[in-house]
This record gives sequence, C-alpha cells and structure tokens, in this order.
Amino acid sequence: MQKYTNFKSLNCIFAYKLRRMEQFLKELPNLAKEKYDESKKYFAKLKKRTPKNLDLVMQDLHDEEFEKTDCLTCGNCCKTTSPIFTEKDIERISKHLKMKVVNFISQYLERDSDDFYVLKTAPCSFLDLKDNTCFIYNVRPKACSEYPHTNRRKFIQITNLTLKNTEICPATYNIVEALKKKLPVK
Repeated sequence: MQKYTNFKSLNCIFAYKLRRMEQFLKELPNLAKEKYDESKKYFAKLKKRTPKNLDLVMQDLHDEEFEKTDCLTCGNCCKTTSPIFTEKDIERISKHLKMKVVNFISQYLERDSDDFYVLKTAPCSFLDLKDNTCFIYNVRPKACSEYPHTNRRKFIQITNLTLKNTEICPATYNIVEALKKKLPVK
C-alpha cells in the first residue's frame, strides 16, 4: 500500500506542477512582451560592458533554474517552434529512423527563409503530446540538445535569440529576470 500511496502522491505533485506550468505558459507571451524593451536595453548595456564572469553567472543561473524546471511539464519549444537541422543532424536522425536522407528531408523538413532546414509542422513530429517526450531524444538535433542556450559559452553573442526565447521558454524568461537582478547595469 505504501508504494501505491507514494505513486499517487507523485502523480498529484506532477499534476499540480503541470497545471502551474500551463497557467504560466498562457501568461508567458504577455509577460515577455511587457519585459521586452527593458530586457533589450539591459542586453545592449551589457554588451557595452560585458562582465568577464558573465558566462559563469549564466551557467549558475541556468543550473539553478533547471533544478526547478522540468521540461516534460512544458514542452512549449517543441510545440511551437522548430530547431534548425544541420546536415549531421539529418544524417544521424535518418540513420536512427532507418530512412534515406532524401526521404527524411521530404517527409519532415523544409527550407526556411534563411535557407535552413526546419520542421514542416508544429508541434514537432517527434514529440509525444501525451507526456512531452521525444521519440528521437537520443539522436535529436544539436539545437534541441542545447536549447534554450542559456548556458552557452560567449552568451553575450546570442542575446537576440535569448530575447526571442523568453516568449517561448519559461526557464529562459526566469533566467533573464534573475540575470538582471544578479548583474544590474547602469
């Protein structure tokens, strides 16, 4: 009986976190838009005087946030956007799916306005919407494995991408807000 009770408790906790995440995802686009100008100005000032420890601070903020954030309760990146697929990604995933590269491309990908390969559809074709798992997780595109890029070296070079990601990823939004408090700029 104890195992059942613990399992039931875990399900209740997961359901609660899922409801909280769903509510936050509804609010996120407006929250990000409200903070957009402030964050853009912040990053512009940060670029002018980039602290030497910025990457370390970002790594710490990233790690702290992802101790609290479970991507499986969200999956918003997989539901709303497409990663860029590199040639290596395409070859690796095609092989995993036992498909010819040309067939993989024609079934799943298209070229975007910048001539990058991206998914034809959203949500992602490889996302299980019941539990937000990815059925190509072990061979997923590099862009997916690195998302939301908040722990990347030379972070200052991707602030525009980070601003865009605050509208999609709750963790990114929280990390940027925490960064502004941790490293205020004048």
